[in-house]
Amino acid sequence: MKRVVIYSISIVFAIGILSCTNATSKSASESLGIDKKVDSILAIMTLEEKIGQMNQYNGFWDVTGPTPKDGDAAKKYEHLRKGYVGSMLNVTGVKDVRAVQKIAVEETRLGIPLIIGFDVIHGYKTLSPIPLAEAASWDLNAIKKSAEIAALESSAAGINWTFAPMVDISRDARWGRVMEGAGEDTYLGSKIAVARVQGFQGSNLADKATIVACAKHFAGYGFSESGRDYNTVDVGTSTLNNIIFPPFKASVDAGVKTFMNSFNELNGIPATGNAFLQREVLKDKWNFDGFVVSDWGSIKEMIAHGYAKDLNAAAELAANAGSDMDMESYAYVEELSKLVKENKVSVDFIDDAVKRILKVKYELGLFDDPYKYCNEEREKEVTGNKAINEAVLDVAKKSIVLLKNENNLLPLKKNGQKIALIGALAADKTSPLGSWRIAAEDSTAVSVLEGMKNYPNNTLTYAKGADVAIGKAEFAFELKINTTDKSEFSKAINTAKNADVVVMVLGEHGYQSGEARSRTSLDLPGVQQELLEAVYAVNKNIVLVLNNGRPLAITWADEHIPAIVEAWHLGTQTGNAVAQVLYGDYNPSGKLPMTFPRNVGQVPIYYNYKNTGRPSTDNPDIVFWSHYIDESNKPLYPFGHGLSYTKFTYKNLKVTKLTNEEVEVSVAVSNVGEYKGKEVVQLYIRDLFASVTRPVKELKGFKMVELEPNTTKTITLKLTNKELGFFNNQGEFIVEPGEFKVFVGGSSYTSLEEDFTL
Repeated sequence: MKRVVIYSISIVFAIGILSCTNATSKSASESLGIDKKVDSILAIMTLEEKIGQMNQYNGFWDVTGPTPKDGDAAKKYEHLRKGYVGSMLNVTGVKDVRAVQKIAVEETRLGIPLIIGFDVIHGYKTLSPIPLAEAASWDLNAIKKSAEIAALESSAAGINWTFAPMVDISRDARWGRVMEGAGEDTYLGSKIAVARVQGFQGSNLADKATIVACAKHFAGYGFSESGRDYNTVDVGTSTLNNIIFPPFKASVDAGVKTFMNSFNELNGIPATGNAFLQREVLKDKWNFDGFVVSDWGSIKEMIAHGYAKDLNAAAELAANAGSDMDMESYAYVEELSKLVKENKVSVDFIDDAVKRILKVKYELGLFDDPYKYCNEEREKEVTGNKAINEAVLDVAKKSIVLLKNENNLLPLKKNGQKIALIGALAADKTSPLGSWRIAAEDSTAVSVLEGMKNYPNNTLTYAKGADVAIGKAEFAFELKINTTDKSEFSKAINTAKNADVVVMVLGEHGYQSGEARSRTSLDLPGVQQELLEAVYAVNKNIVLVLNNGRPLAITWADEHIPAIVEAWHLGTQTGNAVAQVLYGDYNPSGKLPMTFPRNVGQVPIYYNYKNTGRPSTDNPDIVFWSHYIDESNKPLYPFGHGLSYTKFTYKNLKVTKLTNEEVEVSVAVSNVGEYKGKEVVQLYIRDLFASVTRPVKELKGFKMVELEPNTTKTITLKLTNKELGFFNNQGEFIVEPGEFKVFVGGSSYTSLEEDFTL
């Protein structure tokens, strides 16, 4: 009893963390720096309590129900009461979050609050477009705003940490998680990483409307071999430093507070146990001061990798490598204490990890008010409110890409047309939510059918045509694609025969992309291609609206269908966004963040490839060059491609060397069409000769310009050493003198180019 009293006195004396109402203690703690506060807590923690802060559990019981009495849940519950849990994930809603936080704060010896994590990937209950779609907007302010409203709504539900943004660069559309990132380009990906980190975290983490961001997956996950999730990654140092690392470094520079390591191995070492990644690069070279969380079970999975003999060895490898928090492997809570006592893991590593975790909790303001995210009135006021829905509609419209528009079939006339709307996805209110929508309720998306009904002066007739999936899938892995049922074809064909225009909404179900959803085919799933061809046979006036989470190989459609709209999975306001674009109330301005292949055999395909010793040629007499004998090297739609209802032209490209470290590039952009529109002006460079070979083209700048018809504006962009340099194979950033090319245009297939010498 005497020991308990001494501990209580020590805790209150140190920083007053047990009593948020103790004015004297609170005043004293405010006068100390966060580092001193953290050190004060650390000094009175037992080894087991320190390790507890490094342990994260998934929500494991109904917190409003009976206390678990046996099994794994009972063990976790006891750990929570002892202070052996530092974080929980997948506990949502103010009522439940308050319940688990109360145990941590009021029943444990030290009362250290939990940090509550959740996969807020593109919104909480009200969903913005999937991240790949948002990247197609090239609108950094809109992307930042999307993250802000996701933070607002999730924080109102008790959450204070998201496992986003995913900043993995990927060139392989077979990989299901491309939907979660910003695409294939490092420059664009880095800019978007910063926007999303800033959107989630705001300018002050203590603001109750902000949440902690998490840059993931460190590193190389997007380069999984064959596009198969969780697979091996084998890349060279040039790719690692110049393509993979930059968005992570940009996230650190933007102040991101957490990192997540990845499932893959790199150089034969799983990322979770990779000291080069976590200690040498992230914490030492980049001076990252936040903490690293494992991906789900990835510490334990090092056993399956063949890197760790057992859970004890896995815990040792992960802790020594710099993985600070264990998500659902039980490795740290079960094994770390023994490892420290056996001198296999330094207590200094434990202290460093705990300091990092506690510091983030302090910055969130959890020590001042552990229940600051637990206001039920705020939850009701914020969730799904009008302002949030307006914001997600705005970014959804900006994310749509017009791929093709022959004979100006779009925009649709608003009066006097007979329109046939075909495709199961057109009436679907769940699939448009996309993957990673675990807090959103089914059937809460506005369907395309509902959106088009808002334009009542045309005759709209809907026919399903064919289901994409068979039955209802409660979980992604239960999804079964319809490959046989064509019973609704005839009704769709008859509907199309009598229409002036046919709008067909086809593509992937929302559960066909995302984690563990890799594909070997990039065609339209199931019987949809047959449906498209059958309708085309009776009415060629077709607008194809694509719903998908990755680039698709739609070569037949490109050859036959006059208008194609890439509408991705746009979230809650999908139907309104699509309808407003189809009818011209919003002029599409999106540009592709990933290359669309002609067929899956071209994958991985990307614009910033390197020349070979036998590069591409148009000379038919040359046989021995890098090409396919059955397909072009060229993509179906290149990176950066996207049309408008108006037309833009580029001229008067000028390159002016201001200093030996700064180059100014200017170009005149004209709107020569009939509609007001936005254009993303894209700047690319090529370093012609370097000590490490450089790509044929690299994005190094972009600017969005909005122009009225028959107007011209001169756009100026600057290139500095930051854009002109690169990383050598020792990881050093260098800028070499030499000859460069500059390209400017509306896609990576630019028409204007100039030279300069640095």
